[in-house]
Amino acid sequence: MDLLAIIKAVILGLVEGLTEFAPVSSTGHMIIVDDMWLKSQEFLGKYTANTFKVVIQLGSILAVVVIFRNRFIDLLGLKRFSRGSLEPVPDGQPPQIHTPGRLRLGQVLVGLIPAGVLGMLFENYIDEYLFSTSTVLIGLVIGAIFMICADLFAPKRVRAQSVDQITYGQALGVGLIQCFSLWPGFSRSGSTISGGVLLGMSHRAAADFTFIMAVPIMAGASFISLLKNWQYFTMDALPFFIAGFISAFVFALLSMRFFLKLINRIKLLPFAIYRIVLAVAVYIIFF
Repeated sequence: MDLLAIIKAVILGLVEGLTEFAPVSSTGHMIIVDDMWLKSQEFLGKYTANTFKVVIQLGSILAVVVIFRNRFIDLLGLKRFSRGSLEPVPDGQPPQIHTPGRLRLGQVLVGLIPAGVLGMLFENYIDEYLFSTSTVLIGLVIGAIFMICADLFAPKRVRAQSVDQITYGQALGVGLIQCFSLWPGFSRSGSTISGGVLLGMSHRAAADFTFIMAVPIMAGASFISLLKNWQYFTMDALPFFIAGFISAFVFALLSMRFFLKLINRIKLLPFAIYRIVLAVAVYIIFF
């Protein structure tokens, strides 16, 4: 595989890392960038290229594990941490207030089940028919409308200021809303953060819960895709996957820290506007 292909992998990793945890749809951005400019299907083949767009998310998953490592150790019961030591406090923010409650592994699992089941049932249909620029544009616009509604109609009284105050009912509600993200372009973080806000979470609590849920669901999707498409992997394609993985990890690590500092301040509206502008621009250029 030549140097140009490796550069394309790095670019796709950059797109994945910068957009995975912002509510703008990383899959949608990768499909648009790839279809319009990089054309990875021409040298990888359709199924290997689609699998790459899923597997590359493992780099972003590793970034989440690094940032939330104390939280995952706590959830698994391997070590107990004080509430204030679970996540770093953003610069300029006061320390967390210690209130009763703690996020439980059961709440994470409840949030995962709906999209996990639907994803397994419809994976082949999604890979075959929904990985295209036109379907992504639909997801970008509808997802943006949903995000605007979340900011406009969020309850005035926030019931979960931090992720440790989330209830099982809220976790299930977010899990059901996450099913919309199976449509490429809708955005997993966009759907879950918006759903969490509508269910009474603060934007930061919804974002933290989204990132924590991302690890098992994205890792599961990536490994299933690897197993189902193992025959499409060759030694020639391995450098492409490695380059994309490293690129996604580095840029996800940087972008996620930045996003977590901003989300409670700017909320969802700027991201929704960006999605609509992007969809219109791509439609004009591509179609």
